[in-house]
Amino acid sequence: MFKNGLLFVSLVLAFNMQLAAQDTVFNADGQQFTLTDAIVRNHFDYKDILNRIKQDSSFYKAFKTLRTIGYSSYNHIEMMNENNKMQASLNSKTRQNKIGGCRTMDVLEEKITGNLRNSKGEYNYTTPALYASLFFTKGSICGETNIVSGKNRKITGSGIDKAKEQLKMLFFNPGKKIAGIPLIGNKLDLYDERAHKLYDYRLDYVTYNDQQVYIFEITAKEDLGYFSKDEIVVDKMTTWF
Repeated sequence: MFKNGLLFVSLVLAFNMQLAAQDTVFNADGQQFTLTDAIVRNHFDYKDILNRIKQDSSFYKAFKTLRTIGYSSYNHIEMMNENNKMQASLNSKTRQNKIGGCRTMDVLEEKITGNLRNSKGEYNYTTPALYASLFFTKGSICGETNIVSGKNRKITGSGIDKAKEQLKMLFFNPGKKIAGIPLIGNKLDLYDERAHKLYDYRLDYVTYNDQQVYIFEITAKEDLGYFSKDEIVVDKMTTWF
């Protein structure tokens, strides 16, 4: 009887602790966000945090900083066919040199298989062409900075140049609407009123790589009907701040 009593007390305590740590749903400007117990218990200004997440430009600044320093990098690209068989690849080591206000790049090692490039040295595939435009340097490029404050990114140009800008926005402004992408451009906006009917939003405060950080998750709702599921273009997006 005594043992059963202890077991009962333990179960009650565990149940009460679980209730105390339940997530809380908050309404911010007509949109719902789930806040974990860590956010609520520590009285974080969740509205300010969410706004800063939406406006965050640190990833874009990190990319622009790569244009202003010297470094070495290893590059690996595989192009697969419809049967998931590799038909072309690139493995290389490059070094970016920063001298004065200009950058150049040396190819230290390079191995190419398949038809990655044509006889003129141009890429036969869009993906490596876009990668090269972001991370490889031809000739000498001068006068770049890593300033992002006050800059509004716009989609300009056409063809591959337009695709480059769209890819940058997808990388550096995840969850934002990207103009000019047929069928899914508007669907990439994960913060508008339409998106909140399709996705769940959760903010937590955790330890990541020995640092206390915010983790923000956007996940497609599970109880969507057939036609609503067709509107989903992102299954899950997780970001750490």
